Amino acid sequence: MSTPPDDSNVIHAAGGILWRTSATGRELKIIRRTRYGLEWALPKGKVDSGESWTTAALREVAEETGCTARIGLYGGSQVYLVQGVPKVVLYWNMELISEGPVADTKEVVETRWVSAREASSLLTHTSERALLPRGSGFSA
Repeated sequence: MSTPPDDSNVIHAAGGILWRTSATGRELKIIRRTRYGLEWALPKGKVDSGESWTTAALREVAEETGCTARIGLYGGSQVYLVQGVPKVVLYWNMELISEGPVADTKEVVETRWVSAREASSLLTHTSERALLPRGSGFSA
């Protein structure tokens, strides 16, 4: 029987399912990152020491998409291993407030506004695609 990891051995990360309404309907922002090979993903990153989950989610979305957002309903989670260490990622639905340049240009090489259907076909990881049906709405 293995011993469960204590909280200090768990990677905490937060991200966003960033939405906007355009002339063609509801769209979400996805990013193309280079860190693990070229992959399409939802914006996310590690929670800094002393930072809340939602603050981290808003910060990561801003860094990786160039967008400021208003946080909405909880959108779901992912749990997976990174080199044998558990990683927990919590996501929140967010609504676009404004858009500017991407700050994290070392890791993020492209961003794109897409429909949920297009995101479902582009996102690299099944666990992120599974967040989309729950993430199609937004409530303040």
